[in-house]
Amino acid sequence: MLAILFMLALSDEPGIQDNSLLTEEAYNQEPAIVQHINFFQRDARTHEWIYTFTQEWPAPAQKHQLSYTIPLQTGNRIGDLALNYRYQLAGNSDAKFAAAPRFTIMFPTGDWRRGAGNGAVGYNLAMATSFAPVEEWNFHFDAGLITVPHSHGTSHAFNLADNVVYRPAKRINFMVETVFNREDGENSLRVSPAVRWAYNFANGLQIVPAIGFPIGVGPSAGERAAILYLSFEHPFR
Repeated sequence: MLAILFMLALSDEPGIQDNSLLTEEAYNQEPAIVQHINFFQRDARTHEWIYTFTQEWPAPAQKHQLSYTIPLQTGNRIGDLALNYRYQLAGNSDAKFAAAPRFTIMFPTGDWRRGAGNGAVGYNLAMATSFAPVEEWNFHFDAGLITVPHSHGTSHAFNLADNVVYRPAKRINFMVETVFNREDGENSLRVSPAVRWAYNFANGLQIVPAIGFPIGVGPSAGERAAILYLSFEHPFR
């Protein structure tokens, strides 16, 4: 692993921008660029896991973005499908400041009787902001509100998150993500150190693997998990 990271550090090829694990950067997809995101998390104590696949598309330019997320969890149970719209309110991937609100509709495709999904249509309103004051440091902040009327699971949730990113090289990023969540009156707090790196190809394809290790603190003390992440981003015309 260290040898791979060192070799990547010698390159000045295009770097990494929007590949956090638990947080969301405020950069929509650029024109004619699509991204496929694979996320897997496994709880160290309960051994329960969740996998999500997300695909992000410009619609048709960077100002507007459409995406969907399909979740799969322990027992091969499909969760609730999410359809997302994001608006590039300020900045872009080249700006020092960017902001992007997102609206999500969650459809009850999961079986709530088996603990997969909420059994009702839900809504998520979120805001992501990103700051890049210098090339070596990036900061990202999120806030989101979820409501699921007539839910058989989660009815209301609120989350705050931030990500501090150190970039010793364009294609190697070290991160510390912090996520606070309040769900139906219960709080959780996790801190997750992580690292991500990129492989670039002549045809425009960029592959970004990442690993992270969420640690519960405060109300979540004692919790441990591991995250594996893999994204593919490439031109589609």
